[in-house]
Amino acid sequence: MLGYLIILFTIIPAIELALLIHVGGYIGAGNTIMIIIFTGILGAHLARLQGILVIQNIQQSLEKGQIPTDAMMDGLLIFIGGILLLTPGFLTDSLGFFLLIPLSRRLCKFLIHDYLARHSMSSQSTASGSYRQAARTRRPHTTRDIEDADFHEL
Repeated sequence: MLGYLIILFTIIPAIELALLIHVGGYIGAGNTIMIIIFTGILGAHLARLQGILVIQNIQQSLEKGQIPTDAMMDGLLIFIGGILLLTPGFLTDSLGFFLLIPLSRRLCKFLIHDYLARHSMSSQSTASGSYRQAARTRRPHTTRDIEDADFHEL
């Protein structure tokens, strides 16, 4: 977990800064700042539109009596995409737009579902294996193991 935090708070901002400096060297600081502002405004607008569609999908699913798990995952990915678009930088903007486009978001959801399925299967096999081991080493219950409890009035 610490490795992910180091990547999130040090390496990604350093890459973003290097990209901003590099692009700013080619197109100028003013143009770079305008691109950052434009992607922030466009990203907020797209996130809002996609969010409204997801809320409508959630309401339709609930009216049908279905659990809107797929729409909830869309909502989470749109939220993350919106945050990434509000963060200045080209790398985060690219990932943010990727999460706001429905087709690419579908790919992302597939990868998340696949990861969770593989992770839960390995956790279940590990848990069931340790349960079997514990069951083998456990001694059977006898009546001597159970003691009478004394209840006292306070």
